[in-house]
Parts: sequence; structure tokens; C-alpha cells
Amino acid sequence: MLAFLPIGSIPKRMVESGVMRLLSYETLIDPFLKDMRTFIAQLVGINQGDRILDVCCGTGAQILECAQRGAIAVGIDNDPAMLKVAEGNRVKQKLDNISFQLADATSLPFKDNYFDYVSISFGLHDKIREVRNRVVSEMKRVVKQHGALILADYQVPLPRNIWAIVARSIEFLVSGSHYEGFKDYLSSGGLDGILRTHNLREEQRARVKSGLVVIVKAKKI
Repeated sequence: MLAFLPIGSIPKRMVESGVMRLLSYETLIDPFLKDMRTFIAQLVGINQGDRILDVCCGTGAQILECAQRGAIAVGIDNDPAMLKVAEGNRVKQKLDNISFQLADATSLPFKDNYFDYVSISFGLHDKIREVRNRVVSEMKRVVKQHGALILADYQVPLPRNIWAIVARSIEFLVSGSHYEGFKDYLSSGGLDGILRTHNLREEQRARVKSGLVVIVKAKKI
């Protein structure tokens, strides 16, 4: 199994020959995180008509879960291919209270204090620190003063279990700026470091997936 190989022994040609395609959202990531998506929607405590934005929404799995609970939902991503899949999923689920937009997470096309909730799942650890901070700053800007940010990403430090080994291997395989962002995310304290940097007050915290993932509900101070 690839994840158990010593990182240095994985030939680059294996990555280039299609390994990463096996790690696509719809075939691996979305199924693995399905129960977490449901948990996050429950944690948010959505009321009918609440406005919620999901940043770096990918295939839309998280924000679709929220839309099913009656939220006025928006998902943004900078990948047209991901958004095409997300829109297809919206059509399949016959939801008309959700929309998807092509947008840059560092410059959100929404006015200040507009959303009741703004979420991001696994969209922070892969970014270099400057970009990560700009994304969180934009999330703070568009959430209401008494609204909440929902952040879900790797627990830091990573747990000492097989899931952490798999996660490290996957992040290494992606390589480039993604892997550099991952290393900086770990060294800067993960979500705890983000809360401190952006002056956010933690309201709730939960760990899932054998401690690999931490979910934080936070508010502006």
C-alpha cells in the first residue's frame, strides 16, 4: 500500500502515472469525510434561512449538507472543474437554495458582515502563510459580528496513528507549494495558531477521524 512506503522511496513516476487521480475528491476524500460533513452541519446549528458561505468548497459536499437543512448557501472555489461537479451534485439533490461561484478566497466578492456562518474544510493547511492569513481575514470580513467561522483541518500536532502517516504521505505526494503550506501549517500551530493570529474566540471544538481532524467554531472578538 502506497501510504506505508517510506516517503523517500516513492518514485516520482508513480505520482505522474495517475496515483493522484485515485486520491480525487469524489472517489476518496468525499466518502472518507462524509460523516464529518454531517457533524459540521449539526455543529453549526443552522436555522431556516441562515446565510452560510463555504470557502474552497471543492465538489460542494459540505455546503450541500448545510443547504439540505434550509440554509441560503453559497460555495466558492477557484477551480472550474470542481465547481462543475458541485453544480452537478446540486442538480442531483434538487436544491434551489444554494449557488456556486468561481472566486478567489483571498478576495471574496461579498460585502462586509453578510453571512451568518462562513466555513472552510481542509482549505487552510495547503496554503503558504501569507495566503492562509488573507483567506481567514476575508472570512472574518464577510461574517456577521455575531456570526461564526467554522474551521476544519488537521489537528496539530498530528496524532501518532496510521491516519497521520497516510495524511503525511498524501501531502508529500502533492508536493510543491501545497506541501510547503502543510509544513508551515504544522509548525505554526495549525488552527490554534490561526485563532491567535486573527483574534478569534473559540466557542466549540471537536476532534474526529481518530484525532486526525479538528473542527473549531469561533467568533470575532
